[in-house]
Parts: sequence; C-alpha cells; structure tokens
Amino acid sequence: MDLGLKGWKVLITGGSKGIGLACARAFVAEGAQVALVSRSEENLRKANIKGAYTVAADLTDAAAAAAMVERVEKEFGPLDVLVNSAGAAKRTDADDLTPAAWRAGMDAKYFSYINVMDPVIKRMGKRGRGAIVNVIGNGGKVASPTHLAGGAANAALLLATAGLAYAYAGRGVRVVGVSPGVTKTERVAEGLKAEAKRANVSEEQAYKQMISRLPMGRPAEPEEIADIVVFAASERGRYLTGANISTDGAASHVVI
Repeated sequence: MDLGLKGWKVLITGGSKGIGLACARAFVAEGAQVALVSRSEENLRKANIKGAYTVAADLTDAAAAAAMVERVEKEFGPLDVLVNSAGAAKRTDADDLTPAAWRAGMDAKYFSYINVMDPVIKRMGKRGRGAIVNVIGNGGKVASPTHLAGGAANAALLLATAGLAYAYAGRGVRVVGVSPGVTKTERVAEGLKAEAKRANVSEEQAYKQMISRLPMGRPAEPEEIADIVVFAASERGRYLTGANISTDGAASHVVI
C-alpha cells in the first residue's frame, strides 16, 4: 500500500529513541524526509538515521521550542507532519507526590507537546494542510498509582488533541492521538522499577505481573506503534482526525 508520504517533511520530537526512533525509521522507509528533535545531541548521533536533520532542544521551554520550529522550517522546510513523542513524566508513587512533582509531570509530557504544537499548527493552518500525531499513552484513561502526574498530563493531551482537531479541521489540518499501552522502551523499564518498589517485589516479579495482565501475553514493539502513527499521518488516513486510538492490545477493554 502506497501511503503517499514520498518527499513529505516530517518532524519527530523524541525521535532519538523508543517509539520516536521507530517512527523515524518507518517514515524514511516510506520515502519521507525526517527531522529529529531530542534534548541530547549524543542520543541524536546514536539514532543514526541517514540523511535526517537533527536539532537538540529542551521542549519544556516554550521559547526554545518555538525557536526550534522556526529553525526547522527555515533550514529543513515547511512541515507536512509533526509527530510528538518527546517527554515522559517520572514515575512516582502516590505517597511521594508533591505539587512540584505534579507540575514537573505536566512540564515533561503536556507542555513538551503543546510548546511544539502551538507554533506548528498555526503554520500548517495558514498553509491549509498538515497532520499532527501525538503519541500519548493509555495512562491518560486508566489511572495508575505510580503514574498519576504523567497520567494527568496524558489526559490533558487527549482533550487538546480532540479540541485542536475540531478547531483546525476546516483549515486542512488533522490532529490524531495514538495511545500505546506497555511497549518495549526505556520508559517502561523505568516504570517497572517504580512499580516494584510500590509492591515491594523484585523487578523480575513486577515484569511477570505486568505481562500476566496483557491479553496478548507480551508488550508492544515500538515498530508496531510506529506503523499506526505513520498510517494516521499519511494520505491514506486523510479523514482521520480528532480520534485518540488506543494501541494497548486490548489491555483496557472498555468502550469510551
């Protein structure tokens, strides 16, 4: 299936590892040109995506994010697609939460997306075309005692995704949310440590307990999430907007 992405300009935040890196590889395989953003220049070098435009920026800083977008559009070119996959709130047990931890969670996940979406969607709206895919997470719908701050940020992103899709649909811009469940990434490994501490079990036991709760008997591979992101952004997904797609292998088997 030709997804119609050849020559498209795609910006991926958090593109140096995990789901973001898998998305970068998938877009390149479809003939797109990619720009990757990460806080770490070293991680960008390690990503090793041939021909990728790379830039290091702290996306929790609104001014830095806006400057990054300005630079990318000037040097790389006007964006056809934005994939937000940067930022993750620190896993913290409920008893250890503080107002500062809640705020840090919003900065890490919510504002790292909003700070990039705001300038990009306005530029796309003026051009009359574009697609934004937010990799959010099912923590925004299913509360976890070790992921409340990050889950609250995810929930806010679910609403922002739906609302911006409605606001910009008439201007040719689509906004879609993709919410993975457990996926083989460093972030999930960090979450296991917090869950093991909360339950007073070993990390190996925490992993076995996590797997036992997954209907498919395994976590998702980053590439499996990336395939859905690429389709959602592509010409084949041109009527898909305002949706928040759960990609958790039926772990949250509810109708919402």
